[in-house]
Amino acid sequence: MSGADQASPVVRPVTKLLIANRGEIARRVMRTARRLGIPTVAVYSDPDRDAPFVREADEAVRLPGATPAETYLDGAAIVAAATATGADAVHPGYGFLSENEGFARACAEADLVFVGPSPEAIGAMGSKLSAKELMGTAGVPVLPGASVTDPDEARATADRLGYPLLVKAAYGGGGRGMRVVRSSEEVAEAVASAGREAGAAFGDPTVFLERFVDDPRHIEVQIFGDTFGRVVHLFERECSIQRRYQKIIEEAPSPAVDPERRSALGSAAVTAARTLGYVGAGTVEFVMDQAGDFFFLEVNTRLQVEHPVTEEVTGLDLVALQLEVAGGAPLPEAVLAAGLSGHAIEARLYAEDVAAGFLPVSGTLSTVAIPAGPGVRVDSGVEDGSVVSTHYDAMLAKVVAWGETRAVAASRLADALAGARLHGLVTNRDLLVGVLRHPEFLAGHTDTGFLTRHDPAALGRRLPPAGRRLHALAAAVAGQAERRRVAPVQPAVPSGWRNVGDGFQTTTFADAEGTLEIRYRLGDRTAFELDGQPVPGATVHRASPSEVVLSTDGVRRTVAVARAGATWFLDSPLGSSTLTEAERFPLPEAAGSAGSLLAPMPGSVVRVLCAEGDIVEAGQVLVVLEAMKMEHAVRSPTAGTVVAVRVTASQQVETGAVLAVVDEGEGGPDD
Repeated sequence: MSGADQASPVVRPVTKLLIANRGEIARRVMRTARRLGIPTVAVYSDPDRDAPFVREADEAVRLPGATPAETYLDGAAIVAAATATGADAVHPGYGFLSENEGFARACAEADLVFVGPSPEAIGAMGSKLSAKELMGTAGVPVLPGASVTDPDEARATADRLGYPLLVKAAYGGGGRGMRVVRSSEEVAEAVASAGREAGAAFGDPTVFLERFVDDPRHIEVQIFGDTFGRVVHLFERECSIQRRYQKIIEEAPSPAVDPERRSALGSAAVTAARTLGYVGAGTVEFVMDQAGDFFFLEVNTRLQVEHPVTEEVTGLDLVALQLEVAGGAPLPEAVLAAGLSGHAIEARLYAEDVAAGFLPVSGTLSTVAIPAGPGVRVDSGVEDGSVVSTHYDAMLAKVVAWGETRAVAASRLADALAGARLHGLVTNRDLLVGVLRHPEFLAGHTDTGFLTRHDPAALGRRLPPAGRRLHALAAAVAGQAERRRVAPVQPAVPSGWRNVGDGFQTTTFADAEGTLEIRYRLGDRTAFELDGQPVPGATVHRASPSEVVLSTDGVRRTVAVARAGATWFLDSPLGSSTLTEAERFPLPEAAGSAGSLLAPMPGSVVRVLCAEGDIVEAGQVLVVLEAMKMEHAVRSPTAGTVVAVRVTASQQVETGAVLAVVDEGEGGPDD
């Protein structure tokens, strides 16, 4: 840490704050503003009109439209909203316009305090390529890289730099606009697709090439500067557990950083901040190789998603410090003298299907209940009934645990996630629990290759066979209790009663592993069968539509039950599951033809790479979709001939929509 005094700046405390963001970070900023007695203004898109952050703000202004470009990326509309409501400051959160030099300048021109660094600092770091050049000149270690403007000319540049390389968006972050290339043949397509994704997410398609370090640790340092010239670092965070170059688990401090390396990292980060004349909160990101050498990646000129872990180990409120510094106050002594206490770990809870390759999912969350016990903090953007849109990032919440030791923090966080009730959408919760309880993670052996070495689908397969059986029995019993509750006549008579026969009722469920047929009889002669086999000793102690207490294998357990139509959500000490109940008399449905290419998620068609009559190979990319600001390639399920193309570029599609049809009988390349 270091500090220096300059001439005192103008002090202008924030009196009314507009938050130019949405979801979890908007609620997080509001929480601190409310504690400081600062009224807040929300801006919201049409899909967000009923979101919690809109309701919790003192005032809210509609941004007509749904897409980011129409709403949260419209700087002029946001400045107009601040002016109309009398706000004197704007907090950009992270993402969207948080690192947009033009927006910061527009705020200044409208006499609004921008809660962040100066437009000049943002501009200097806005291009990651020019930022690397500036940091290299200042003596901060950097990796070799170069800009590219034409996908067809990128190969020569890539060949000169050497492989492997990372194609990276020059503006923005969050893993969007990033591709690894390991050969010349991959360069042109990687540059083109990364540019499209960067343009959609950040409004600028510029990308550059950078030498790629295989399986490094991702280490970042929190920096803070004030208008008096003081600059400090608030230690490091490790963010190495990633999927698709997006962080999902972060922690502070890093288990791989000793005091000597911590000092070196902090010194490099402060040098970077001083080079920029940095004011406010920021993060200097590094990659660290197996030898412990670290290299500059970028400066995030904003608050990071993972800032809570720094707050937990330092006891500081970084949002409060942002507001104070933006108003012209100096960094308090508590920041200049901050130290580390204990260990904190954060997990990002996403609405996504891990087994399907981390596909984002959208829809309605019927239940969101995450236990925030001692040492556990939940920063959430959703609540029961919240709708997750296809237009924005799929993150639902950040769950953070602090402990005296890393092991305690990991255990607390895993238990909180495992005990959560998350119904209505598929999430990555079980993957997070699997990582947090994995011996390699607990030993501190974390790097960006963790989820390459360990199959994410296997890590997220948390429910044992005994739990699957328990949940199926509980769903059947809860269904019977629900039918009894709503029975119009003779409610005392057990459902399924008859004066002849064995008295068994039958319910069939399906999950990702297959079907489960439950035959059951309740009452004095309670009995269960699962897939035709008796379940000996199964005993129902108490049953209602929302909770079933039963014993299997001599162990008594409570199963929480929730239902949405034919879908059942079950939570017990053995884990969580989702079951779909089969209809008693199902109607025939039109199934997609064999070889149909189906949309794995709702989204927008970016490109159609095939035409009727094309001969294609199995696995060949035929359609590219964009959902939640990420591109997703949809590949041919078989080799053959394209006999139908059902979509065009820019078309919106729903999950399961037929995109194209490939007939393997029409003579594929293998014939």
